[in-house]
Amino acid sequence: MSHGCCAPVLEEVVGRRRIVLVGNPNVGKSIFFGTWSGVYVDVSNFPGTTVEITRGRLGEDALFDTPGVYGVSSFNDEERVARDVILAADVVVNVVDATHLERDLFLTLQILDMGIPCVVALNFCDEAREQGVEIDIPVLQTLLGVPVIPTVAVKGEGLDRVLAAVSQASPGRAHPAVEAEVVCLLDRVDTRPEALLVLEGDQTVAARHGLLALDGRERIYLLRRQRVNDVVAVAVQRHQAGFRLRELLGRLCLEPITAVPILFGVLWFCYQLVGVWIAGDVVGLTEETLMQGIYEPWVRGVVGAWAPETTVLGQLLIGEFGVLTMTVSYLLGLLLPLVVGFYIALSLLEDSGYLPRLAALLDRLMTTVGLNGRAVIPVILGFGCVQLGTITTRILGSPREKTIATSILNFAVPCSAQLGVITGMLAAVGGYYTLAYGLVIFASLAVVGTVLNRVLPGESTALLIDLPPMRLPRLGNVLRKIAVRTFFFMKEAYVWFIAGALGVSLLQVTGALEGWQRLLAPLTVGWLKLPAEAATAFVMGLVRRDFGAAGLSDLVLSPWQTVVALVTITLFVPCIASLMILFKERGFREGLAVWLGSWVLAFGIGGLLAQVVL
Repeated sequence: MSHGCCAPVLEEVVGRRRIVLVGNPNVGKSIFFGTWSGVYVDVSNFPGTTVEITRGRLGEDALFDTPGVYGVSSFNDEERVARDVILAADVVVNVVDATHLERDLFLTLQILDMGIPCVVALNFCDEAREQGVEIDIPVLQTLLGVPVIPTVAVKGEGLDRVLAAVSQASPGRAHPAVEAEVVCLLDRVDTRPEALLVLEGDQTVAARHGLLALDGRERIYLLRRQRVNDVVAVAVQRHQAGFRLRELLGRLCLEPITAVPILFGVLWFCYQLVGVWIAGDVVGLTEETLMQGIYEPWVRGVVGAWAPETTVLGQLLIGEFGVLTMTVSYLLGLLLPLVVGFYIALSLLEDSGYLPRLAALLDRLMTTVGLNGRAVIPVILGFGCVQLGTITTRILGSPREKTIATSILNFAVPCSAQLGVITGMLAAVGGYYTLAYGLVIFASLAVVGTVLNRVLPGESTALLIDLPPMRLPRLGNVLRKIAVRTFFFMKEAYVWFIAGALGVSLLQVTGALEGWQRLLAPLTVGWLKLPAEAATAFVMGLVRRDFGAAGLSDLVLSPWQTVVALVTITLFVPCIASLMILFKERGFREGLAVWLGSWVLAFGIGGLLAQVVL
C-alpha cells in the first residue's frame, strides 16, 4: 500500500503496524485511544492544517486517532486529514454508535468498499438497549464480513475484546457493483482505497496519480445508502421504549421557551465555577499565597545570591517580568488553575451532550456575524482564556469562519483574569455605568463580526452537528480529558510566555519600556481624557491583559473615566502569549492585521466614547 500521501505524519512509524481509529463525531473514539495508548501520546498538527492528529503506542504497533467524520472525502480539513491517515492504515477500528446505525454504517461501508482490514466496535450498546434497539450481532457480522464487538466504552466493557479482534481484522464485504468498478481502475491507481476515492470524485487523490476525478460519488452514495437500509432492516429490531428523563431534557434544551432559562442556568454555573471559585479563591491561593507569597521570595533569595536583581541577568531572571518570577507565577499560579477550570466546565458540557444543543440553539444568532452555532464553543472558552478560544477555532468549518471568530475573540472578549478585575472596578461605580460598558462591548463585537462577514470573501458553512443523547458525565472520562488537554495546552503555552517575558524584560533593561510609555501618554491624555499614568497600564496590557486592567484600578478615575478606560483596555491588543498563539494559528500576516486592528478599534471606540461623555 502506498503511504506517500501521509509520509510527514507517519514517517516515524515505518515498519510498525498502523492501527487507525475511525468514526463519526461523538462515538467515543477518544476513550478507546486513551485506554489503549497507555503513557505515550503525541498530539501534532497535520501538515498544512490546524487539525490535530493524536498518536500513541499500542505494544509494538502505532495507534492513531482521527477527527470525527461522516465519510472519507475532502470537503473540509478534518475529512482530508482523516482520509489521508485512513489511506495509510494497516487496520481500521471503526467505532460505531449502536443508537445511530443508519447514520454510522455509511462510513463503515465506505471503509469496506476501500478494502482496508477492519474491526467494528459497536459502542453505546447499553443505551441502545434502553432505547428498545435490539441488534443481532452475528447477523450484522455476517452481513459486513468483519468482526463486530459490542462495547460500552465509558464503562470499559468490550475494549479488550476489540483489541483482541484486531488480529482478526478483514477487508469485509464490499458492494459488488462498486468493487467491480474499483477493480477496473487498479491498472491506473496502485491501491484499492485510492481507486475508490478517484471513482467517488476526490480530485486531490486523482491528481496524485495524474488522473481526472470521476463522477461516481452520487451513484455510489445511493448504492451505499440502500445497502445501509438493507443491513439495518435485517440486523436491527426496535421495541417500544419507556419514558426517559434525559430525552425530555434534551428536547427542553432545544425549545427556546425552556432552552433560554437552561442556558442562563448553565452560564451561571460556569461563572460560579470558573469566574468566582477558581478565578477568585483558587487563584488567590495559588498565585498570591503560594507563588507570590512563598515561591517568588524564595527564588529571588536563591538566584539573587549570585545574580542580584540590580544586574541585567538578575532582571531577566527574577525582575518584575523575570522568567523565574512573573512567568512561573503566571503559568502555575494563574493560568494553570484557569485552564483546569475551563476544561472541567467544557468536559462536563461535552460529556453531558449539552454543547451540541447550545450550538443548535444559538445558530441563528451566530449567523448574523458570519458564523454558525459551533462558534459558541470558542467564544465561551475565550472568556476563560483567549488563547484557549483561539486554539478551539480549529473546530470551525472554513478559514473564513476561523478568521471572524479569532478576530472577535482577540478584539472584544475579555479573559477571565481580566474580567475579574473589570468586574471589581465596575461594581465600585454602579449598575448604570456597568450597563454602559456592557452595551459598548457588545456593540463592538457585533460591528466587528458584521463588517468581517461582509468584507471577507466566501460563505460561512451551515451547522451540521450531531445531537447525542443527554448523559450523566462519567467521572473517569472527564478527568482523562481534563488531564490530557491541560497537559498539552501548558506544554504548548509555556514557551511563548518565556519568550514574552524575556522580550519585555529586555525592553525594561534598555529603557525602551519607559520610552514607550512616554510615546503613548499624549494619546491617553488627549484623546481618552485619562490621567497620564494610564499609559503604563496599556503598556502592561501588552504583556498580560489583567495586568493592564489592574494598572487602571490603581488610578483615581471618575465613573465615566472608569468606563472609558475599561472599554479601551478590553478592546486593546491581546496579551503577548495570546498574540503568539494567534500567529501560530492564523499565520503572521493575519495575526499582525488583528493586532494592529485592535489598536485602532480600542483607541478609536474608547476615544469616541470619551469625547461624548467626558
